[in-house]
Amino acid sequence: MNKSASIFLAGITTGLLVACVLGAFIIRPKKTDESNTGSGGRAIVLKLAHGLDEAHPVHKGMEFMKKRLEELTGGKASLDIYSGGVLGSEVDCLEQVQKGELAMTKVSTAALEAFIPEMKVFSVPFAFRDDTHFWNTLHSPIGKRMLGLGVEKQFRGLCYYDSGDRNFYTTKKPIRTVADVNGMKVRVMNSRTAMDMIKAMGGSACPISWGELYTALAQGTVDAAENNPPSFMTSRHYEVCKYFILSGHQRIPDMVIISTKIWDSIPLEIRKALQQAADESEVFQRKLWKETTDACMVDMKAKGVEVITPDLDSFRKACAPITEDKEYLVVKKVLSEIREVK
Repeated sequence: MNKSASIFLAGITTGLLVACVLGAFIIRPKKTDESNTGSGGRAIVLKLAHGLDEAHPVHKGMEFMKKRLEELTGGKASLDIYSGGVLGSEVDCLEQVQKGELAMTKVSTAALEAFIPEMKVFSVPFAFRDDTHFWNTLHSPIGKRMLGLGVEKQFRGLCYYDSGDRNFYTTKKPIRTVADVNGMKVRVMNSRTAMDMIKAMGGSACPISWGELYTALAQGTVDAAENNPPSFMTSRHYEVCKYFILSGHQRIPDMVIISTKIWDSIPLEIRKALQQAADESEVFQRKLWKETTDACMVDMKAKGVEVITPDLDSFRKACAPITEDKEYLVVKKVLSEIREVK
């Protein structure tokens, strides 16, 4: 009886795992065309969800990845992309990926801090000297190592996406020096580093969800927020915020991740094609990001938003003590490595 019971329970466990994995991707008949008539077979379709608008460069990068995956596999694999948060918030999608209920998602490395303390290094204010230093770091052994840190948490990074530098924008009061942040209620991501940064500047950090931010700004629940130009424009935050401050205080990458349960369950040839498609989509998205950012800067000025270049030295001095806190001991070594990157 004990042996039979063990076999029965093992069967149930295996069945549940298979059901979980199948929920994250679909097996469907592969499309055929004149050049592939009679090939038949079935296609693996991975479910990928994120919280951004379809006009956003991140979504377009994912569409490019889908196209390249189909091309590289001859239609044996594809992506089903769910945008606009229809499958949940960024954290919701991350948790679904960990469980194997969702194959892939895009997540800010700031949101990964709660799972992987080393990820805090990307959120340290003014950690990168400029755009070149930023990308050289991501493509260095440091960046590649960071992609693999989530394996123990049931996900792995495929590539990075550009999310630009983060800048303040306000509803009523312009920010010209760090002293102007004093007393302001500033929306930030749910990131310990971001909250510590605002505290160091003298403000009050409010980790409100992205979907609720427009209303919070319009109703005065917060006085300011911080993000990149494309997100500022596609979210229509320019309708309630008339000052955009080029503080460039953080350069936090997005990471495209996949569930290790899904990764381990798909054929090796599909994994290789998916990795190549992801790498190529990073190049595409990065170029599109720059073009979109340049266009958004022009557009926001045309819509009456005042663009301000603040005194950056005052921000750097205010933020410098942050990494001295014991909470940041885990990132100090990585930060010193990053500063050595040319």
